[in-house]
Amino acid sequence: MSIDTVPAAGATALDATAAVVTRRDIQHRLLMTIGPILAALIIAGCILLAVGVDPLAYYGFVLERGLLSPLGIQQTLTRMAPLLFLAAGLIVAFRAGMWNLGGDGQFLLGAVTAAASAPVFVEVMPAWLALICSFVIAMAVAMLWSLVPALLRAYQGVNEIITTLMMTFLGTSLANVLVKLMIRDPGTTVPQTRTLPVEDRLPRLFDTTITSGLLLGLAAIITVHLVMTRTAFGLKLRIVGANPRAAIHAGLGVPNLTIAVFAISAGLAGLAGAVDILGVQGNVRADWNPAYGLAVIPVVFLARMNGFAAIGFVFLLSVLSIGGESAARRLGVPNHFTLVLVSIVLIVLALAEYIDHRYNQSRRA
Repeated sequence: MSIDTVPAAGATALDATAAVVTRRDIQHRLLMTIGPILAALIIAGCILLAVGVDPLAYYGFVLERGLLSPLGIQQTLTRMAPLLFLAAGLIVAFRAGMWNLGGDGQFLLGAVTAAASAPVFVEVMPAWLALICSFVIAMAVAMLWSLVPALLRAYQGVNEIITTLMMTFLGTSLANVLVKLMIRDPGTTVPQTRTLPVEDRLPRLFDTTITSGLLLGLAAIITVHLVMTRTAFGLKLRIVGANPRAAIHAGLGVPNLTIAVFAISAGLAGLAGAVDILGVQGNVRADWNPAYGLAVIPVVFLARMNGFAAIGFVFLLSVLSIGGESAARRLGVPNHFTLVLVSIVLIVLALAEYIDHRYNQSRRA
């Protein structure tokens, strides 16, 4: 063997080892992602059996309505629009090490603001400009609503889990009060806001019922992913999330970055509410709360806070949501069983992460 062949052989061995490690890492990630979903489906199936419902029939109706039928797939893609905005906001917060659990309150306040402002704006300006103004106002209101938890976390160190959850309850109640008292449509008997005419809402895509809000949601989550992974600002947020003390020693303005994270996350949640109203609903009724915010949290964790992966999991959640509503009507299952399924996914995912962490610790020991 010549001397020249030794480095080449060593490099080949290193490349082979790296390929094996990469393959194992991919297999491990797939197991930790797909495994909890399959386990949750099995556990949910057992719950359905316990209440006398055929789980295969239930899942069959979910797939038929949410994925296989033409109208169902259009509804699924339309449902993705607000979920993508919420997922984008959660990715920003979680990557920065902060828990913005106030998404539902921010979502509803953004929705109510858009529902109240859009019908007024379309009377005095072009529809496209009215939609833009409504989006901006909805985003601004949601950002302001996050200011209290942001300031408490930034300057007092108060746990944001508690404050954002409290603000969610306050935001939900405030949205209902606004609909019932201040911005109620006097021409209806049911408490609701004025209805935005269909022709003034977000345009549809390709002569379907799919709202163009889907494109806005895709743009938002891809932009967030690129900002968090490819820019200096995203690097600063990830440093703050990884080690706040190190971020302070590095000269980063942690309080200002904390406020910025809450503002961006809440603003995206407010846009989620606006895109749902301006693209689909047209108005907000009293006591309306789809509770998308908490449902999206497991999606973001399953995607490992990756924007592109989150798109796929948001699609899965939309299929379960749309299909689950149809299955609930046909089989007599409660409409919120989809949330039960999502909750099981989150619990199983947490258990899987805990077991994997303990296993890795034992191997290192």
